[in-house]
Amino acid sequence: MIKRKQQQIIHPSGEAGFTIIESLVAIIIVAIALAAIAPTIVIATATRVQSKRVEQATQAARTFIDGVKTTAVTIPATTITLTQSAVATPRSLGDNLLNTTNMPVPTTSTSLYCVTKDSNNNLAITNPDCTTPPTGVTNLFYIQAVKVIVTGSTPTDSTGLPKDGYRLGIRVYRSDIDFTKTVSASNGDKKTQRIFTGSLGDRQSPLVEMTTEIGSKNTSFNALCQRLAITGSTTTNSSCN
Repeated sequence: MIKRKQQQIIHPSGEAGFTIIESLVAIIIVAIALAAIAPTIVIATATRVQSKRVEQATQAARTFIDGVKTTAVTIPATTITLTQSAVATPRSLGDNLLNTTNMPVPTTSTSLYCVTKDSNNNLAITNPDCTTPPTGVTNLFYIQAVKVIVTGSTPTDSTGLPKDGYRLGIRVYRSDIDFTKTVSASNGDKKTQRIFTGSLGDRQSPLVEMTTEIGSKNTSFNALCQRLAITGSTTTNSSCN
């Protein structure tokens, strides 16, 4: 019997596997591509997180305002008192803005309101003093609030509901703020945190700053005018001068 010699099958070079050098080159190319797009991914992710944080802080501020209007939330004890505006001594519109002079930045959480979330994701606003959060809840934000009144006016009635009314000033800070470091706020220049960011954001600056008028059907138009630096009496319903 004649034994046939088994022929060796030779694969074409196009069907051969990758060499080590080819694999290394591919890895390097992928690494360069990832390094190029990494900053974009980081910025996009950080901006999305910061945007969500500002949105939640704004919602917390609106909920706080509604709570103050209905007395479900204690009215701020800190008060800014403005003198009545007159033709001879008018106030400027700048007096209506929050700054670090009429509303100093907080140095501790004991006078701040807490926006909390429990294990069921239920949000709540607690009255001032966030030193010790309730058991089982997480602090999301701190709210610093102040009421702005005019000399001679009666902001609230005996039940705590608005009478002449007042202006409510609000700053919303992150819960991870470090009070041992410098805390900032707007002082003629905008100091709130930017939505577009490539980092974790500035936890020492407020997410939101706003003012709103708190009044009722009993609030006279002149009382509002006085707070807005337009002259007129706070005790009559005559037109603003």
